[in-house]
Amino acid sequence: MAQVAAAADIQIVEDDLSGGDIIALLEYHLAEMARHSPICSVHSFPVERLRAPDVTFWSIRVGGALAGCGALKQIDATHGELKAMRTDPAFLRQGLAERMLLHLIAQARLRGYTQLSLETGLPEPFQPAHALYRKHGFERCAPFGDYTEDPFSMCMTRRL
Repeated sequence: MAQVAAAADIQIVEDDLSGGDIIALLEYHLAEMARHSPICSVHSFPVERLRAPDVTFWSIRVGGALAGCGALKQIDATHGELKAMRTDPAFLRQGLAERMLLHLIAQARLRGYTQLSLETGLPEPFQPAHALYRKHGFERCAPFGDYTEDPFSMCMTRRL
């Protein structure tokens, strides 16, 4: 397992999704979603969709090495959605997902959003993500946008 470097070595940067390392991490992300949920319950965006104008994508790097990613999708002028939250397995349990989440919340506030929502898997492998989101004020909610009730996923939201 990689060790987290000093805070100065951790950078969150807007990413254009052109690097091979980020493409590989997103392919891993999609494969993991499909491993734990039926394909009809996987709502992760492929790389092409993450490049759309309504999505801003960031990577988090430690000493230059890709450690994770996250994205913010605009639903409307006051509502954003978290997408593509993933930590590289070599960097798990080091607080980097929380750093990315706090960055995305701050970006949502800068955009003037008053609500931030997400959809995540419901099975056991998603429990650490649920705990992180609850720690930062997200609560389970009814499906929003195009989401529908699904035994393999749940929606969460918080006011900003």
